[in-house]
Amino acid sequence: MSKVSKIVSYGKIGWRFSSTLSYKHQACEEPLRHISIGTLLEESAKKYRDVPAIISMHQNETLTYGELLKKSDQLAASLQSHGLEIGDRVGVYLPNQYEWVIIMLACCRAGLITVALNPFYETPEMEYCINKVGIKALFTGDKVKQQDYYEIMKNVAPELPNCDPGKLKSKKVPTLKTIIHSTDKENKGTYTFNEILNFSNETQIKNIQKHQHLIDSDLPCNIQFTSGTTGKPKAAVISHFNLANNSYFISKRMELNKKHHKVCVQVPLFHAFGTTITIASAIHFGTTLVFPSLSYNPENNLDALATEKCTIAHGTPTMYVDLINVQSKRKENLSLEVALNGGSPCSPELLRKMIDVLGVKRVKSVYGLTETTGSSFHSLPGESQDLSINTVGHLQEHLEAKIVDEKGNTVPIGKRGELWIRGYSVMLGYWGDEEKTNELITQSKWLKTGDQFVMFENGYGKCVGRIKDMIIRGGENIFPKEIEDLLNTHQNILETQVIGITHERLGEEICACIRLNDEAIDLKLDDVKKFCEGKLAKFKIPTQLKVMKTFPKTTSGKVQKHILRKLIEKEIN
Repeated sequence: MSKVSKIVSYGKIGWRFSSTLSYKHQACEEPLRHISIGTLLEESAKKYRDVPAIISMHQNETLTYGELLKKSDQLAASLQSHGLEIGDRVGVYLPNQYEWVIIMLACCRAGLITVALNPFYETPEMEYCINKVGIKALFTGDKVKQQDYYEIMKNVAPELPNCDPGKLKSKKVPTLKTIIHSTDKENKGTYTFNEILNFSNETQIKNIQKHQHLIDSDLPCNIQFTSGTTGKPKAAVISHFNLANNSYFISKRMELNKKHHKVCVQVPLFHAFGTTITIASAIHFGTTLVFPSLSYNPENNLDALATEKCTIAHGTPTMYVDLINVQSKRKENLSLEVALNGGSPCSPELLRKMIDVLGVKRVKSVYGLTETTGSSFHSLPGESQDLSINTVGHLQEHLEAKIVDEKGNTVPIGKRGELWIRGYSVMLGYWGDEEKTNELITQSKWLKTGDQFVMFENGYGKCVGRIKDMIIRGGENIFPKEIEDLLNTHQNILETQVIGITHERLGEEICACIRLNDEAIDLKLDDVKKFCEGKLAKFKIPTQLKVMKTFPKTTSGKVQKHILRKLIEKEIN
């Protein structure tokens, strides 16, 4: 039985229809914009010309918004002069450095499609991705840790050392013609970043500026490869319209329009957290992005927070665990106002530690998928700490969400089920994979997230965990996050991951994998069981315990439970 209820959004009272079922449509008075990312950059460069857009601490470089637009147009014109046309794919195989942002925005200005590549991909993964989407030009780095990009590209394209720059002809990757290195080091068969940046002339640059109206907002601008936990990674295609609008409402939820902020970027740029939630959202209101290091380093992240007086931090739960651990020892004087958490569910205990140890005034959560551009649920301005800690935020503007059971029927409010999302932010589809696209997106345009979710009457949501991570023990459905949240409150436990491991009689049994605090000497299974007694049903209490130093993670900071399970089961057997 439907009823009309009042809602409050940004201080304005509106009306919506609500029901007892887990379905919400977050209407918004502010319309979606048909705007390209290139035009958005131009608008912001006029407003914030002398405001720093990027501070790359490890490169000792600062770029203002005016300089960012200028260099983006230079590079866009150069890429066009090398034969790249609207719709061509350009790979970005780089760690976190200022060139990443220039390349992304140059592609947007030229109507090209940026292909965001994990900077830790090895030869087979690179070959697969290049061929999957037909990359024509590729930007690479120098070296990061053990990663030597030029050596990897010689393995991908053995012809590289014997060709002229821009004239690669490779049997293994036939579409790839041009490779650009982001350093001044001369590598045979490649251009340096500065070389290709300076190829364009004033006439070509003016043509880029003149022809922005030809870049329709419905055109693709970004391809994001999924994590590929099963099989080969899929290539999600994101449009200018997806990216410009989702990032705008993210920036409003982060209140970037209220004052100038500096963001400490702990997350990798190739991920949706980097491209949408970080880079694109910053452009709308002239926010400054601070890159502490080439790759993830908690010590450097704390340096950036302290030295640059960053007011916002972006990170995943594991990143905040590490940051809290470092800050507990160093006790730096921080100016952190907002900590944004995303990438995976966060325990309430960790969020409390972020407030207590990091001195954060507000903790915000964001939930979304690569396939939904960036954000589907996000904390509202002015919400209570209880909502910030115990939910993943409120449904994003202009989106619909519902929670369904195994048969696709909408479940009652407060009941667990799979989250489905519908609206403007849903990707255009998987590149070259209509079958997988149709598996994920229904005929009525609902996208199946694969996440177990609970929706509340007030429009907030709580992510219980991935459906595939659910443990079935003796016929009982057990959700790991409930156990993880409890164990994370133990004074000796730094971080917990709960997995199901094979059991002959029960099907699965519960294994708690934990990282201990530096001060903790040891923790036994009996200690864990005793801690859980009276707080969890007996069938949810772990029967196995594994103390670990680290967890296997993706480059974006997500713990890979499927790999963790294989490691534990291999050790047991």
